[in-house]
Amino acid sequence: MNIILAGIIVANAVISYKGFNDLSFFRKYEFHVGSIRSGEQLRMLSSGFLHVDMMHLIFNMLTLYFFAPVVLDWLGTFSFVLVYFGSLIFGSLLTMLFHKNDYSYRAVGASGAVTGVLYSAILLEPNMMLGIFFVIPIPAYLFGILYLLYSIYGMKAKNDNIGHTAHFGGAIGGYLITLIKMPSLFADHTMMVILLAIPIVILFVMAKLGKL
Repeated sequence: MNIILAGIIVANAVISYKGFNDLSFFRKYEFHVGSIRSGEQLRMLSSGFLHVDMMHLIFNMLTLYFFAPVVLDWLGTFSFVLVYFGSLIFGSLLTMLFHKNDYSYRAVGASGAVTGVLYSAILLEPNMMLGIFFVIPIPAYLFGILYLLYSIYGMKAKNDNIGHTAHFGGAIGGYLITLIKMPSLFADHTMMVILLAIPIVILFVMAKLGKL
């Protein structure tokens, strides 16, 4: 395993475990709109290394473990780090944009960063097959589009505790950074670049129209 990938997984595990057992630590570094707006911007980064419980942590780290090698193989270690942390920040920024007036809004998890890596991998290898529930085969690009459309639904419905906005922001980060680092994708995978942009366009059109 790449040493940087291993380091990110270990950091998530250690910091999350600390948060599981120390509520004051968890509260100090979680994403909290009121605290961030009062100047604690570090939370926009630190919250990405905290998780609600062990299952939340394991799911995110397994997803990262499976898809990070695609990004590492195509873009190299430095660009992988850029995708990971850039997507984490994009997720936090989009969450702030949509929840800036909800001072009590809280969130944790590496989901934004992991979704960015996932979307980057899909952009680089759009024809790879993914297994939904490890059984149902689906092309990666179709999964990516459906996942973001579901995230839009989740953002609109607000009927669960999932940070859909961070997921979506992370995907945007992964998408943009990957295209910046590898502009040849515009020519090599033109249709995929367009298709994967559709949910992003839909989100901002809905936001502009006040539908979210």
